[in-house]
Amino acid sequence: MINPIKSDAPAHAPHVPLTDYYADEKARSGFVREMFDSTAEDYDRMETILGFGSGGWYRGEALIRAGLKQGMRVVDVGVGTGLVAKEAARIAGEPSLVTGVDPSPGMMQNAKVPAGVELVEGRAEQIPFPDNHFDFLSMGYALRHISDLSVAFNEFHRVMKPGAKLCLLEITCPESAWGRFLLKIYMKGFVPLLALVVGRKKNTRQLWRYYWDTIEACVPPSQVLATLNAAGFTDVRRHIEVKGMSILAEYQATKPE
Repeated sequence: MINPIKSDAPAHAPHVPLTDYYADEKARSGFVREMFDSTAEDYDRMETILGFGSGGWYRGEALIRAGLKQGMRVVDVGVGTGLVAKEAARIAGEPSLVTGVDPSPGMMQNAKVPAGVELVEGRAEQIPFPDNHFDFLSMGYALRHISDLSVAFNEFHRVMKPGAKLCLLEITCPESAWGRFLLKIYMKGFVPLLALVVGRKKNTRQLWRYYWDTIEACVPPSQVLATLNAAGFTDVRRHIEVKGMSILAEYQATKPE
């Protein structure tokens, strides 16, 4: 088991380097981009099969819980194939109010979003928009793929308007050892085997093994919250959707007026 760093101090890397996949931290961003580019065609198919309770209904409810309302201008960072952006467009009431940002052209080429949603290549650490531009910022299960959480959260703060809301969806390890064991068997055993059956791309199995390893190695939730606080956010909190298992979590925060 990979043990995350135990600290409530602001974080930089979301997890230690996973050298089974890349040589060092410098090589990580290139590895992650290539992996998502090469498996993008399979992503939605796998996500639909896995479910995990985090389908469209859950994503929409999470955005509403965090404060998304009709008429808000939204940026979805790490938009991927558009699963969160699609729900944001529905709630905002107008697809042109939603912008997706992602470093993977392959994922965005496979995005299924309503006409009017803008997709822009970019990174969480350098969002290509001006200061004070968005009413709401979302990120769906991409926190573990950021190179520097402190830099990214400060960038989130920069592009959000005063009073804007933030919602980061994430999968985290259950608190109990038994829960962690079951989730590991599912994510690192069953899911990669399933990828051999339904996946069309050769790297899809590796993607889901890597997905688990980033979950297991990720900095603890207390450190994510501390990093959001250090970036200047207020009302910082973590909502847990599956009580007892702590699998589906939402980090919520507000940029002060």
